[in-house]
Amino acid sequence: MWPMLGLSIATFACAFDRGWFWFQLMTKEDRLVHDVLAAAKVDLYKAAKIAERAKDLAIGRFLLAPLQLNQPTPETFHLAMEAAADKEFVQMRKGDKLLESVIAIAPLLGLLGTVTGLITTFSNLKIGTGGSSADLGKAASGIGEALITTATGMIVAIIALFFFRIFVSLQSQQMDYFSEVGSQLELIYRQLWYEPAQAANSPIIRDRDTLEDDYPQDYPVEDSNYIVSNP
Repeated sequence: MWPMLGLSIATFACAFDRGWFWFQLMTKEDRLVHDVLAAAKVDLYKAAKIAERAKDLAIGRFLLAPLQLNQPTPETFHLAMEAAADKEFVQMRKGDKLLESVIAIAPLLGLLGTVTGLITTFSNLKIGTGGSSADLGKAASGIGEALITTATGMIVAIIALFFFRIFVSLQSQQMDYFSEVGSQLELIYRQLWYEPAQAANSPIIRDRDTLEDDYPQDYPVEDSNYIVSNP
């Protein structure tokens, strides 16, 4: 029963720690995401500052990772988000191994306690002509006491499984949420910052004759006199 008590304390401590983590994250992340995405449409530096002030939250660190880069390409922007997401998902799974261990070990400890208790009870039980009802009562009491460890082990395992399934469900929802938010931020960066910057810096104005000299004759040329194309 002492190891069972230790497992129960570890289960509730882990549940409290993870519960506080998820409470903090889920009560603040929607507002933070709204502010960062809104700021990113106007000023990436301002969006990065908002995310930096929320570095204590997983979503804040996730959004800050690509925004703090200096003029990244869309591929680098996406890779930064993926790396940050993988790192945060590892943190979200913190405590899962402990709960899985409790789920597996607690019932086995309960059975072990029951078996050893039964062995002790039967070894002290004297059955014969001289056996009294008092001896049988003590035997029944010993068997009942031995079965308590099995019940305790099952209860501890069920509680650990309950918390484990809740946290796994929250992790799955958060992965989908991170993917959705990351796609929105990447789309904002591509449409409002990267592609306009490329269009302003790299296009070359070519006339129709130059374009026809550069490409085969069957290349489809627009009917306008000038066309903007990348080299």
